[in-house]
Amino acid sequence: MNIYVCLKQTPDTETKIKLAADSNGIDTAGIKWIVSPYDELAIEEALRLKEKNAGSTVTAISAGPARVVEAIRTALAMGADNGIHVEIPETADSNLTAKAIAGALKKEAKVDILFTGKEAIDDGAAQVSQLVAEYMGFPYVTSLVGAEYSATAVKAKREIEGGAFEMIEIQLPALFAAQKGLNEPRYASLPNIMKAKKKEVKPLKLADVGCSDADQKIRFKNFQLPPPKQAGKKVAGDAAAQAKELVRLLHEEAKVI
Repeated sequence: MNIYVCLKQTPDTETKIKLAADSNGIDTAGIKWIVSPYDELAIEEALRLKEKNAGSTVTAISAGPARVVEAIRTALAMGADNGIHVEIPETADSNLTAKAIAGALKKEAKVDILFTGKEAIDDGAAQVSQLVAEYMGFPYVTSLVGAEYSATAVKAKREIEGGAFEMIEIQLPALFAAQKGLNEPRYASLPNIMKAKKKEVKPLKLADVGCSDADQKIRFKNFQLPPPKQAGKKVAGDAAAQAKELVRLLHEEAKVI
């Protein structure tokens, strides 16, 4: 099988975000970058499918600035065979990202199955997977938490609202967006990290995949950090006194009652 997995490089969850000088984005200096955790689930699922199908290959693909090659190398260290990097602007929106990825995939000989994370942890847009599927003409399943694979179809279990699940049988080729609970991503061993540095990562530009800046539909400006939280108040006294003072504060200061 020709297995592909899309991934995005995002700031680490513990990174302290600062705004750029023009307030039209974030200051990327000093940020620790990681593979978005949902995409790690997608990588693991692709690798497990490869291990069950002799002769299969896993190709990791990402669209973004030059630094995202590091994220592709992480997938290669986990066990992917090769990578594709489409260079797009740092500020690219979901549409440009998806169209660039789909354009790169269409240049490949054959795509049997495609995995993504259900969303990226930086913008939480949850749009790229569906848009890629639409540009590819693939059926897709989002929020995947379980799957049974055959040569031509997949029985997929997806999470929906209220703690319920849907069971969907879908024909290949298709796209699947991974949700937490699907698997437990493996760690890359030191030997595999060293080997990953020698694996091929194919570089592509926007023009190579039939895209241009005009494919970006949304542009953001005037980013603002949330205002700092006000200091809390501690109400002293016994339970009765605390209750009385709390009611007064809610009535006179907070004005919610």
